[in-house]
Amino acid sequence: MIFGVGIDLAKCSRFEKWIKKPGMTERFFNPKELWSARSGAGGSLSAQSQHYAARFAAKEAFSKALGTGLVFDLRDLYIEKDESGKPSLILEKSALEALKKRCPQWEKAKIFVSLSHEKEYAAAQVIIEIT
Repeated sequence: MIFGVGIDLAKCSRFEKWIKKPGMTERFFNPKELWSARSGAGGSLSAQSQHYAARFAAKEAFSKALGTGLVFDLRDLYIEKDESGKPSLILEKSALEALKKRCPQWEKAKIFVSLSHEKEYAAAQVIIEIT
């Protein structure tokens, strides 16, 4: 059974400003999501802004799928990719508590996430399924 679906779109140029401002990315992103934490970090400002925009869109999409809005610390929800590059949404602390509070069968919840970005925009979709 589908518990919730959320989708969000983010403009990448918004995150260029965050990247240039010290401490901004650390304020909204888990340390595991930070560009500097990636192996082989470097890359263009455009690549970095697409990275952050897609992850921020995933946080927003999760809140929409949950039906709560952003009631959790954004750093408590992050994207992790497996060896093949498939993204997973990881919930900790306040994000996990929000899921527990909103979804009575949270132990049976499977969360699916899809990310996409193309120059100016990034998008994410989250589906919460109860198995």
